[in-house]
Amino acid sequence: MSDKTLGLSFRETMAGGFALGVSDPEAGRRQGERAGTELAMHATVSIRDLDRFLAEPMHPGSLSGTIDFPPLGLAIPAPTGVFNLFSPADQPRLKLMVYELGFTQGGKSYYLAGRKEVRDDPGLDLWTDTTTLFTRLHEGSDAKAAVVGAGTLSLGVTALIRMLGTVEIVNAATAVQKAEALARFGQFFLGELWDSYRPHLGRAG
Repeated sequence: MSDKTLGLSFRETMAGGFALGVSDPEAGRRQGERAGTELAMHATVSIRDLDRFLAEPMHPGSLSGTIDFPPLGLAIPAPTGVFNLFSPADQPRLKLMVYELGFTQGGKSYYLAGRKEVRDDPGLDLWTDTTTLFTRLHEGSDAKAAVVGAGTLSLGVTALIRMLGTVEIVNAATAVQKAEALARFGQFFLGELWDSYRPHLGRAG
C-alpha cells in the first residue's frame, strides 16, 4: 500500500456446525451440530485501496487468517485468500459477500470457500443474510477442487460489534477523512444495518 493510498482492514470471526463428507452447507451445519463439530474462521480482510474497492464491480480485497476445525487441527494458518462483495449480473437485487481461504494441513492443500447471500427484498431478514456464510471445503488449491466438507458459519451480534471495533483506516490525513472513509465502507458493507451499528465504530483505529 502506498503512503498516500487510503485503505482499510478489519478482523472477523465466524463459526458454526460443519461436517466432512457433506457437500450441502445446511446439511453440513445440521450434521455438525448433532456431532458437536464446529469450524471457526478467524479472518483479516485487507482492502489496500478503498476508492478502488468501492468503484470496481467485483469490489476486491484480500483475506488471511487461521482456521479451527478439530478433525483437521486448530489455529491452522491460512495465509492467502480472497474477499469480494458484488451483485451477480443476472440478479441485481442479490449481493454476494465472498470469503475464500487456502491452507495446507497434513501434507494436503485445502480451500475453504464461503459466501453470504444478501437479498434486497422486502420482508427478508437482512441481519441473517449479512451474518450467515454458506461454506464448502475443497481438497485442492481452489474452489474447483472436489468438495470434502460443508457447513454454515455465522456472526452473532456480539461478534459483529467486536468486528466493528477492529476496523482500521490506513493513511487518512485527517479525522474527518477517516470518519468519511468509515461511513463510505460501512454503508456499502452493512447497508441498512449501518445506522444501527455505526456508533461502535468510535473505537476503530
